Amino acid sequence: MKISKGLLTTILEAAKNAHPDEFVALLSGSKEVIDELIFLPFISGTVSAVIHLDMLPIGMKVFGTVHSHPSPSCRPSSEDMALFTRFGRYHIIVCYPYDEKSWKCYDRSGKEVELEVVEED
Repeated sequence: MKISKGLLTTILEAAKNAHPDEFVALLSGSKEVIDELIFLPFISGTVSAVIHLDMLPIGMKVFGTVHSHPSPSCRPSSEDMALFTRFGRYHIIVCYPYDEKSWKCYDRSGKEVELEVVEED
């Protein structure tokens, strides 16, 4: 799987703008490239973010989730793991200081997976 560089930049900026609170969104896109965010209503604070998945329109293509950690750790919490197992195959966590090296992607079981960062066409 791949992620567009532009979307990754957008995600990092969203995390910076939400700091010190977390932000959360869903990942979408074309066949093999994650290049869109789906924002649903969510509640966030400095230690958690809860997204209202029940408000997702039927038929939306969702690859997984993305959320931020206002700390320098991208390690998934037990709450993160619960979300991973409920929805999607790819789960990105971005962490402080929200630069190009401050993110990781995980699968449903919490195993780190690599996403190739690609330029847009």
